[in-house]
Amino acid sequence: MPSNNSPHTIIELSIIVLSYNTAALTKQTVESILTSLKSARFGYEIIIFDNASRDKSVEFVKAIAKKYSQVKIVAHNENLGFSKGNNVALKSALGEYVLFLNSDIIVQDDAISKLFDYYKLNQKSVHFVGGKLFNKDGTLQPSGGPFYSLPIIFGALFAKGDHWGFSRQSPDRITQIDWVSGACILTTKKIFSTLHGFDEKIFMYMDEIDLLYRAKKMNYRTYFYPYAPFIHLGSASSEGKTYPIIQVYKGFLYFYKKHHSSLAISLLRGMLQLKALIAIWVGKLTKNQYLTETYAKALKIAQMD
Repeated sequence: MPSNNSPHTIIELSIIVLSYNTAALTKQTVESILTSLKSARFGYEIIIFDNASRDKSVEFVKAIAKKYSQVKIVAHNENLGFSKGNNVALKSALGEYVLFLNSDIIVQDDAISKLFDYYKLNQKSVHFVGGKLFNKDGTLQPSGGPFYSLPIIFGALFAKGDHWGFSRQSPDRITQIDWVSGACILTTKKIFSTLHGFDEKIFMYMDEIDLLYRAKKMNYRTYFYPYAPFIHLGSASSEGKTYPIIQVYKGFLYFYKKHHSSLAISLLRGMLQLKALIAIWVGKLTKNQYLTETYAKALKIAQMD
C-alpha cells in the first residue's frame, strides 16, 4: 500500500464502495484502490458507505482513513441495500465523475486510471463504462451483456446462457453493450443524477440493468472496456446461495412489471415457475435439500401477483 497521500487538491473522481459485513474484504478493496492510484495524475476520494455492518467494517475503514485523507467513511444505522445506499453515498461525493465498486473488488495494476482516462477521452460518446472482471482464480467473469428479453432469460434459465456467452459476456475489445456489472461502473455524477440514480425499490440485483435500460432509452451509451482488470470475488455480502436466487427472481419480475407488457410478464412468470419446478424435482431426486428449499421459495415468488 502506498505510503503517502495524493498530492492533488481538486477531486475529479469519487469512488463509492458499499460495505455490509465484509470487513476484511472492504479493507482489501480500499488498499487495492490506494495501491492502484499511487501514481494517479488526478485527485480522487474513496467513500465507504457502510450499510449498518455488524462486524468490524467501520473500525477497519476508520483506521485506514486516519492514514489517508482520500478515504472517507459514512456509517449508516440501517441496511439501505445496494440501490439506495449508492444513491445516498453519492450525496457526499465531490468529484465530477463517479466510480461504483463492490466491496469484494480487488483492483489490478492501474486499472482505475486506465478506465478513467478512457472515459474522459471519449465521454462525448461514452456515458457508462465497465472494466473486465475476473474470478479469484484468474478465470474470466462475464460482466456485461444484452438486456434480458424473454429469449435471453430462457437461455439463461434453461440453456446455460452465461456459459455460452448468450446472456453474459466478457469481450476482448472495446464494445458497446447494453449493460455492465454494477460491481464496477463509471459515469458522471450529472448523468447519474439525470437518471435519478438506481431505483431504490430494487434492494439488490437487476439495479444496474434497470439503470442502464433507462439510460439507453435516453440515448446514453454503455461500453465495456477490457483493458482495466478487476478481480471480483462475487456475492460476498449475500449470506449464502439462496438469497441471490430469490433476489434474482424478484428482480426479473420487478423489471418486467416496470418496463414490459402484461403478456411479457405472464410469459416470464411461466418460465420462472418451470425453472423452479424442474429444480425442485431434481432436488428431490438427488436428495438435495438446498435445491428443494431454495426453489420452493422461488416458486412462491413467481406465483405471486
